[in-house]
Amino acid sequence: MVRDELLRLKAEFTASAAALASDLSSLFEASRDANGDDEHDPEGATVGFERAQLTALLATTRQRIAEVDDALSRMDAGTYGVCEGCGQSIDAARLLARPFARTCLTCA
Repeated sequence: MVRDELLRLKAEFTASAAALASDLSSLFEASRDANGDDEHDPEGATVGFERAQLTALLATTRQRIAEVDDALSRMDAGTYGVCEGCGQSIDAARLLARPFARTCLTCA
């Protein structure tokens, strides 16, 4: 059941990363033909903000994919649900809320 949820999350994050990467690529492509002077272009600040926002969202989504992959690896190794900080079990409620958690609430 937990593995299924992790795989569902991975698929969701992967789809989201693909969409964000496509949006970012489209934004870069559209800005190639535009004025490269963000300082004097009235749309420059908006385009710069969108680019920064999409880049940050994509990085975060890719990090989530890595966290899920790591949780699946811990599951295969038999260490899933064990806090990496103190070695105690991670509370089931925490794992339900954040299935890729690496630490208990105390160590977090």
